[in-house]
Amino acid sequence: MSRSSNTMRKVPPGILLMRSIRGKDWSLRSYRYSVLLITFIAYASYHASRKPSSIVKSVLYPDPMKVCEGKPWPVGNVFIEEVSFDRNRTKNKGWYPFNGTDGTSKLGEIDVAFLACYSLGMYVAGHLGDTLDLRLFLTTGMIGSGIFVGLFGMGYFWNFHVFSFYLVMQMVAGLFQATGWPSVVAVMGNWFGKRKRGLIMGVWNAHTSVGNISGSLLAAAVLDHGWGWSFIAPGALIASSGVLVYLFMPAYPEDIGFGGADASSMKLDSVPHHEDMIQKGIAVDVEKTSSLKQGSGSRKGIGLFEACLIPGVIPFALCLFFSKLVAYTFLYWLPFYLSQTEIGGEYVSVKSAGNLSTLFDVGGIFGGILAGYISDKLNARATTAASFMSAAIPSMLLYRTYGNISRTINILLMMIAGLFVNGPYALITTAVSADLGTHSSLRGDSRALATVTAIIDGTGSVGAALGPLLTGFLSTKGWDTVFIMLMVGALIATLLLSRLVIAEITERTHKPIPSSNGQQTLEGSQPLLSNQR
Repeated sequence: MSRSSNTMRKVPPGILLMRSIRGKDWSLRSYRYSVLLITFIAYASYHASRKPSSIVKSVLYPDPMKVCEGKPWPVGNVFIEEVSFDRNRTKNKGWYPFNGTDGTSKLGEIDVAFLACYSLGMYVAGHLGDTLDLRLFLTTGMIGSGIFVGLFGMGYFWNFHVFSFYLVMQMVAGLFQATGWPSVVAVMGNWFGKRKRGLIMGVWNAHTSVGNISGSLLAAAVLDHGWGWSFIAPGALIASSGVLVYLFMPAYPEDIGFGGADASSMKLDSVPHHEDMIQKGIAVDVEKTSSLKQGSGSRKGIGLFEACLIPGVIPFALCLFFSKLVAYTFLYWLPFYLSQTEIGGEYVSVKSAGNLSTLFDVGGIFGGILAGYISDKLNARATTAASFMSAAIPSMLLYRTYGNISRTINILLMMIAGLFVNGPYALITTAVSADLGTHSSLRGDSRALATVTAIIDGTGSVGAALGPLLTGFLSTKGWDTVFIMLMVGALIATLLLSRLVIAEITERTHKPIPSSNGQQTLEGSQPLLSNQR
């Protein structure tokens, strides 16, 4: 454990400045809103910086046989098909080394290099997140990500045509990107208790889709100025967001004078005196508050093996492996698929395909919120995730079969597929990870939020790396083969949750029976996400 974990974390400088200007502190609710907003912006920028590679695929590896015709559609200049597109398609020879016969394979290797380093780095990042200062750890990861995403784009201006350069840039960027998810989920778990966690996390997890959408639009907007700008602009976005995190994000409530997530959810009249003062907006010298001085430093991290023994961690991690395989295949290859597939008798431009693919993430926003709400109402995370994952199978089949009839039908089916694909992915990586990371089987005050999140999302990221890699090879045999792979992945993800689903259903359906001491007990197994072993 680091030495810094045994001392009080420093109050973010932006908060100190705000206190000195206002003369009093924010309320607990205001801090929660600020943490919600800052972590939302932070991880949205992470996802925005991952989108450029999917947007520029058709520029690096153009297909001159596809010809775009028709009027701008559907409205304005968002999905517009540019007049000069035909000329670009026939004259643009792509960018060596991605424009050869093995271009799609090399693009797939670039994706898998990023995601492999991302998934491996996740396990280390999760443990570090539970022992180091989350604010500084997250800031370092964001700025580092911005630098190496930008360096990938600089290859365009430096006229680099060496495959190993782009490979290394993606690998290092993947390592820095691994700092993001365990950190933001840990911060959210520290600030918000379990009440309505599914809904809150579902709404908050819209940052994934918002990031994908903003990254796609930003990368597509500057694409005409050279594909290098499609990487530099999102890189600058995540780096500047890292500065925001450093200035204003308190990782733990204790660091600024509040109790933990559960304690701070009490009514104001039950909060200790020093917290009550802060709730009323009276400045409190946190450094002199001895009861909170140990704050976040008193939290103990746990090892990877111990975290794996928490009930439910392994099944959800394996489920997420296949869930992210499906989701990240759409993330990295949907714009390319749209630009290479005839829709309504026409092909869309690279820019139009990038903009159009954002509607998949619009459906994903609703999917994450809906899955979180349903899981809260039913108190059944596994059942909700399995139901969404099974529904994703026919939705993807319908999209592949009928999505080429017209653009309107394509949009509708794309959004439906996004809803069911991203719903369980969002639920498992947020509410489920937070539930398991604060499981009562952990000893004493031990917290494993970042570690458990890293195990689940790290395992899922291995699938996220495998999906785009397989797509790079399978797409040469036809897109039907790719969609078969995706549907099989969704089916396996559903089956992996079957034991947890049975446990949840059994717990809800079994009636209370009298015990030997006359008390009412529930017959059957407790669900694996309950607070009991």
